[in-house]
Amino acid sequence: MSLGWRDWNRSDVLYGIVAPIVVILIIVGLSRVMPFLLSQGGGIESMGIVIGIISTIEEMVIIVGVPLLLGLAWNRWAGGASGFLLGSIYAMWFAVSTSGSAFSTSQRRLGSGFGPTMLGWVLSAMLIGYIAGALNKRSDNFRRMLIAGVAATALGGVFLFEMFQLSSSNVVTGIEGFLLTVLTRVATGVIIPIIAKVFMWYGLAMHKE
Repeated sequence: MSLGWRDWNRSDVLYGIVAPIVVILIIVGLSRVMPFLLSQGGGIESMGIVIGIISTIEEMVIIVGVPLLLGLAWNRWAGGASGFLLGSIYAMWFAVSTSGSAFSTSQRRLGSGFGPTMLGWVLSAMLIGYIAGALNKRSDNFRRMLIAGVAATALGGVFLFEMFQLSSSNVVTGIEGFLLTVLTRVATGVIIPIIAKVFMWYGLAMHKE
């Protein structure tokens, strides 16, 4: 039975209005961290650390977390398609950010060699979403979701690292670069199945109501 226009409850206000506003305010607060660090004399080093952490979180959410979640909770086609779309958006954002006027000529010249890297972002995101969906097959078994998530992110991370090596502007090299690329994705592959399981529990509970 569909809900009528009078069918509201406290959870609707909590999850539909309060929660998203709180999240937005947290994001705005985080956006003020970098100027604060600079004003306190943190310098370029502190700025670089904060930017690096935020950029890594953004990358894990956009081109790993969302395709993986859709692949696990929906199917391989949803995971692969979302990976393609979000990977393309992330690659285009990177291309625009590296061509800004704030970059020097030498930095822009380096940016021109990032073709394989940007292609790697797109294909890796597609691979993660598709493999997760293909292995999980919409199962709600947590162990199966965990195995599918870890396998998909590990393979996607290895593929992306190899794509990095094809770029003339690559700075992600060696065992440290390999671990950074793969382990951050595997960690996401452990976290997202937990979120997917919670979503399934919540959806089942709402369905029973």
